[in-house]
Amino acid sequence: MDSTSTQFQTFEQAQASQTFAGFGIRLIACILDSIILSILYGIVFSILISFGLISFSLADIGNLENNPLAILAIISAMSVFVLLAILGSWLYHALLTSSGKQGTIGKQILGIKVVDMDGNRISFARATGRYFSVMITNLIPLFIGYLLALFTDKKQALHDMIAGTVVLNK
Repeated sequence: MDSTSTQFQTFEQAQASQTFAGFGIRLIACILDSIILSILYGIVFSILISFGLISFSLADIGNLENNPLAILAIISAMSVFVLLAILGSWLYHALLTSSGKQGTIGKQILGIKVVDMDGNRISFARATGRYFSVMITNLIPLFIGYLLALFTDKKQALHDMIAGTVVLNK
């Protein structure tokens, strides 16, 4: 067992050795990650604009009412940006969560980590599944998928249950 792994034989051992991270600290980590990603997206967006890959100048596109190609150009540019944002967010979450750090920068700052149900570091594939299962959690109204963490023994949100992960305090 390496230093980045915390293997558990039972749920009770997990509770005895480390505590599950609560809803509040996880929410703060999520907010920190959102701020970090927003800054990164702003930088990427600025670069795309500065290189002329995205233009919002009305002089460049003319009258939108009579120019369907201009509308298509704007939609295409925004689609590229959205796809880059999804790709960037997925890689940010999956790579950092499956790394030796076992969590995103927000989680690292707050001293929490993501592990599988046995306390081991998760694989990139599992981290990817966890990232995309968050989209399922987001589909449930009133944040119920997230609020489950307030009521489960292991403080798991819906995406944790789907991916077979828990979040622990280090």
